[in-house]
Amino acid sequence: MRISTIASGSSGNCIYVGSNNTHLLVDTGISKKKTEEGLNEKNLNMKDINGILITHEHLDHVNGLGVISRKYEIPIYCTKGTKRAILANEKLGKIPEDIFVDIKADNPFNIGDIDVSPFAIPHDAAEPVAFRLSSNNKSVAVATDMGKFDEYIISNLRELDAVVIEANYDVRMLLAGMYPYYLKQRILGDNGHLSNESSGQLINQILHNNLKHIVLAHLSKENNYEDLAFETVRSEITMADSEYKGDDFNIVVAKRNVCSAMFEV
Repeated sequence: MRISTIASGSSGNCIYVGSNNTHLLVDTGISKKKTEEGLNEKNLNMKDINGILITHEHLDHVNGLGVISRKYEIPIYCTKGTKRAILANEKLGKIPEDIFVDIKADNPFNIGDIDVSPFAIPHDAAEPVAFRLSSNNKSVAVATDMGKFDEYIISNLRELDAVVIEANYDVRMLLAGMYPYYLKQRILGDNGHLSNESSGQLINQILHNNLKHIVLAHLSKENNYEDLAFETVRSEITMADSEYKGDDFNIVVAKRNVCSAMFEV
């Protein structure tokens, strides 16, 4: 299994996940051109993509979906609620309905040799999900855009080989920042986003000896920065009551407009 962030942040998200035989995108929140350029850096192109998994309908996750779908007609896998919200969004233009594949949380399915397990996440969207993907006894997950976590989410993230996980904001920066009160409350709420501290606490629940890569993703442009997210999560791991320390794992921060390395497991 391989995983790489093409773009990650409040302004656009797109993640590549693949095996030797199957190539997928999780979200297409950047332009077709930038998505193609990111794939080209991995010696891939859009014609290699076997499916697009959509977590939810917010524009930073689907902004390029209309153009990409009209040109390539790649199957789009999303929940019925997400599909309805996408089709109702005039900004995306007309998307062929016959390329949508309906999925449900907790109902696994296959694309090629990759097993895909969607699971529900708490976010202010129509019917959002995160994804666990497995092939050849290796598993990775993409888990962003959730205001809180519980045992159900933890159980879906256990025994991974690599994880892309949200570290959206620093609480102090958010509270002191320029966002209006209602937006601060939305972000802080149970259907908002995970703070750096919460991200570290969630990561603590899923650490194990074979977790090779932890990618901190979906950082807010206004309320976070890379070094702060990294140090906060690393400190949460080190200070936790466990056998692990922050330096025991490969923790990297996904950049907003630059592809990450290809993480192989």
